[in-house]
Amino acid sequence: MFSSPSPITTSIFELFKPGPGPSSSHTIGPMLACLDFRSLLEALPERDKSGAARLRVRLLGSLSATGKGHGTDKAVVAGLLGHSPSSCPDGLPAGIFSLPPQERIMFPGRNGLELGPDTVLFGETEHAHPFSNTLVCTLLDAAGGTILEQTYYSVGGGFIQREGAPEKKGWSAPAYPFNSAESLRARAEESGLSIPQIILANEMSLTGRSRAEIQTSLDTLLELMRRSVERGIRSEGTLPGNLGVHRKAARLARRADCMDDPLNRFLGLLNAYAFAVAEENAAGNIIVTAPTCGSAGVVPAMLTLLEGYFGFGPDGVREGLLAAAAVGFLAKHNAGIAGAEVGCQGEVGVASAMAAAMLAQVRGYPAQIVENAAEIALEHHLGLTCDPVGGYVQIPCIERNAMGALKAYNACLVAAAEDASLHRVSLDMAIRAMGSTGRDMDSKYKETARGGLAVSVAEC
Repeated sequence: MFSSPSPITTSIFELFKPGPGPSSSHTIGPMLACLDFRSLLEALPERDKSGAARLRVRLLGSLSATGKGHGTDKAVVAGLLGHSPSSCPDGLPAGIFSLPPQERIMFPGRNGLELGPDTVLFGETEHAHPFSNTLVCTLLDAAGGTILEQTYYSVGGGFIQREGAPEKKGWSAPAYPFNSAESLRARAEESGLSIPQIILANEMSLTGRSRAEIQTSLDTLLELMRRSVERGIRSEGTLPGNLGVHRKAARLARRADCMDDPLNRFLGLLNAYAFAVAEENAAGNIIVTAPTCGSAGVVPAMLTLLEGYFGFGPDGVREGLLAAAAVGFLAKHNAGIAGAEVGCQGEVGVASAMAAAMLAQVRGYPAQIVENAAEIALEHHLGLTCDPVGGYVQIPCIERNAMGALKAYNACLVAAAEDASLHRVSLDMAIRAMGSTGRDMDSKYKETARGGLAVSVAEC
């Protein structure tokens, strides 16, 4: 979970990926895990398939504690039915528990295995597995015997690990290997390349994709981010669940547009953009993980600001997104980005650091200031707990996205104004502090809805 000496081999498009909200670890990850389990089922010998009677998926840890509010049960069934996050353009399929027989998993010679609410079991919140977000997928025979069982870990940002299976991507080594901000700086100094150029070169080397292909895919991600802002700004009403949370983005945007004070208008719009995407995520609509669903409003808010307020073009924002990716890679590799592992410091805190790096990069600041901006933003989220009220990604998650965006902007201001050579705390130090704080944090503050605001705010 924490600090690895191996070089980073994560793809940009593993970190940034479209999918349905409200949670990358509770929605996208379980969907992908169950989609993978479906592939294992399909590969079973015919004798095992013929004896299959039912499926069971047991949720453990934070998945059990807040899975209802996060829609984990629906994501599990969607994955078993063959849906992937990228194939859900309008969020999770409607009526997922009442699909006709032909939509169920089919085995030769059988009527199919019926899936519904009883397929998913909410198990223990405390367990011995190495990651809090654990799923145990089991195929049973008529007598209740196990035909096949597989354990998965949803480790944040929609990333999953299959227990006992080594990570095999079939990729080449990165062109400029790094595993820390310090080694990334060293690669930049040795090569004369910028941070975005190194990230792009590594993506080309790892995946074999061309520069043009990568840029096209980046543009697709950026467009999806823009759409999530636009949808959220237009939408009003009440979010799903029993908290009665009303959308605020549209009102915030209207109020900001009417403000005479330029500073208030600027800050009001930044708030509105972050609210817009966070509310779209809370509604279960499609967003881009950045680095997670719960923190998906911060980077798109900065993107919208850069394009709509400052007028930066596609080349600039593309480079900004690559700089943001570098920060996300470092946090994931050396600490964690899952609320269930390190608290919200790993979600909104890392998103804020990514957005600060994005802004600094687009504005043309040198690599040291890009790093310092990211460090300042992360440093001032250290210790932030993940305490979703009622298990929904609404209170305090939506407002935290706006606060993360504002801190990102301010972090860039401070980093650009100071003497970079006198900056005392490195990004590596801040990430290391986040990891150690996450290890020490009580589990009730890590996406279990058993501490903090989750218990001090009365659930309606």
